[in-house]
Amino acid sequence: MEMQRKIMARGDRDRLSDLPDAILLYILSMLPEGKEVVRTSVLSQRWRFLWKSVAVSVNFGVLDYPYDERTKKKILAFVASINRELHYWRCCEKIKAFRVFPVKYKEYLVKDVDFWVHFATKVANVEEFTLKFCIINFPDYVYKFPQFAYKNTSLRNLVLGNCGLNPSGSVNWSSLVSLSIGHLKLTDSVMEKIISGCPKLESLELDNVLGIRCLVISSVKLRKLIILNDEINEYTQWHDENIPSLEIFAPYVQNLVLSGFLYDEISLQQSNVASLVTAVLNLNVDFVEFEDEEEKLEKECRYLKEFLLSVSHVENVELGPWCIKWLSILELKGWQSPPSSWKYLKLIAALEHLPGIYSILQSSSELETLVIDWANYETIDRLLSYTNEVQQSRSVETHNVNCSLLHLKTIKIINFHGPLSGNNLVLRLVKYLLKNATVLEKLVIVAKFEGSDAPQDYVKVEQEFLSFPRSSLHASVVFSYG
Repeated sequence: MEMQRKIMARGDRDRLSDLPDAILLYILSMLPEGKEVVRTSVLSQRWRFLWKSVAVSVNFGVLDYPYDERTKKKILAFVASINRELHYWRCCEKIKAFRVFPVKYKEYLVKDVDFWVHFATKVANVEEFTLKFCIINFPDYVYKFPQFAYKNTSLRNLVLGNCGLNPSGSVNWSSLVSLSIGHLKLTDSVMEKIISGCPKLESLELDNVLGIRCLVISSVKLRKLIILNDEINEYTQWHDENIPSLEIFAPYVQNLVLSGFLYDEISLQQSNVASLVTAVLNLNVDFVEFEDEEEKLEKECRYLKEFLLSVSHVENVELGPWCIKWLSILELKGWQSPPSSWKYLKLIAALEHLPGIYSILQSSSELETLVIDWANYETIDRLLSYTNEVQQSRSVETHNVNCSLLHLKTIKIINFHGPLSGNNLVLRLVKYLLKNATVLEKLVIVAKFEGSDAPQDYVKVEQEFLSFPRSSLHASVVFSYG
């Protein structure tokens, strides 16, 4: 107030407050939290009620203590504080997003959570609603999403975690563009109801969702499908319940992500995903029904072959460590990868996966960009029984005879741990790429190096790489250490 009196005494004007309402409202809309918007009401009389006209985001974060029965009072206090704030937010003209992350669902919270859902879908008519319980009761004892919430025309983005979905009638989420649901069991019929009730849906994410046998996506607008299972502890607890395999029929989906731990098959046929442009296969499969290791090996190898065939027509592909490991085993057993149309390829691999990398490159004649992410994955014993440096060298020599990367222009090798000099596996791979990439423009190597000898190692490797023969006269080699 003292500063304001001094300004007024000098005759200085508050130029910011003189701006038109439209500009001030735009400035306020850039603030990430609704509470920050409200705080501007104390700046001056002009700003006192501006916040009510701003489309705000209201967020309630998780409590910072572990849940047990002794904290019930704190949980109830947290819930009561949310309810009080929502009462005051009623006077806001537009709440764009409402996100709440309770710790854990308990039956005594049902009326409060119902109130939050009602506020989001019937009172505030938000465009984005997130309700995720942070401690999972997977897959039972979940909060049952209320029936009144299956009819809504304002929601565009909906995220539900550990919420049971079982609409008694039809679903009408007519404006929904993005849907993410996680940690629950669903039936085919419920999934069909949900998808058919979202005519504008463009992105669907299923995170640790069990029970679906056939996922049918016939909408031409739904272009992105993400299936995740990154929480292995919760999943392994339930995989013995004869959970069915999942068949995907999504002829118009363009972007597919399969990530995490799978204990049952996902059936993917090329004809069922004919429009795919980008596929991320960063999954880990374990067929627990096979006790015999050789039978399990044959099953996993056959499963990978089917996956590769199903995405051979895709332009952009990312393969995780499980895929590269089994490709390496198949390569050392004499199997060759099927021809593909891949133009961009990212491989998350370990040094011991080089046979699989060579196999993939041989079948990827259309490749333009190659990224190899050498994350620090531990080698699997099964691969060790097949691979050694002599076999890898023999594999490189075989591929050098009949492989030409006619379209490969960009190569990036990232997250390599340790010095590059003296690493024969890396040197052979780089020599192989420089020799066979006839139109290469740039090869970039980013190494994670700990210690004080990085500059010396840098010079030594740079000199060695520059001495390698290159099919492309315009190829440059760039080194950096992270």
